[in-house]
Amino acid sequence: MDYVVLIFAGVIMGLIAAVPIGPVNLICIRRSFAFGPVNGFVSGLGAALGDGVFASITFFGLTYIAQLIRSYYPIIEVVGGALLVWFGIHALLAPITAKVDDADKPDTGASTLFRAIVSTFVLTITNPATLLAFASMFASFRGLVGGANSFVDAEFVVAGVVGGSAGWWLVLTTVIGLFHARITDRTVRIINRVSGALVAIFGLAVLIHVVMRVFGLQF
Repeated sequence: MDYVVLIFAGVIMGLIAAVPIGPVNLICIRRSFAFGPVNGFVSGLGAALGDGVFASITFFGLTYIAQLIRSYYPIIEVVGGALLVWFGIHALLAPITAKVDDADKPDTGASTLFRAIVSTFVLTITNPATLLAFASMFASFRGLVGGANSFVDAEFVVAGVVGGSAGWWLVLTTVIGLFHARITDRTVRIINRVSGALVAIFGLAVLIHVVMRVFGLQF
């Protein structure tokens, strides 16, 4: 098996998982504008690591863990939905203070960056749909990765997934960083409110979907 092909397939799958606009994208964009591109990129790394976990479960054939996740779908979805609502409300209520240089911000300190990466990692792994997405992508890319029948082969695919996802966050936050120093507090406040509202709506949609499914209603 050509390892370059395995890595390339993983990068494509990582991009497919990361690029679509969703709550994690909105959170990273908001943090990049509010706290600087470093905070936004580190937040994106948390999502990339979460993608790596689901890719590992898929490509290493960890069927027991996959079945365990599926059996707890409703609970995991409720936790993920509640986290989205909390993130959204927090963004809506967060005060916006005068901007300062990134080097002087507490939001680029080690403690805050650690919280940033952990929060998006948890948010990513509490979305079981990502596991199904990687299972679907594995089936779609079977011609490329179907021969990944050893742990070494699977490691290259997973590394590609994490690299592709992380690459997207690097590009996104770098582009935002070009405009970060030029935006005003009012612009940051608008971004904060809009992204916070959208994230909260995503969370409410997840919770409503769980409730309707429990009662056998159509979403």
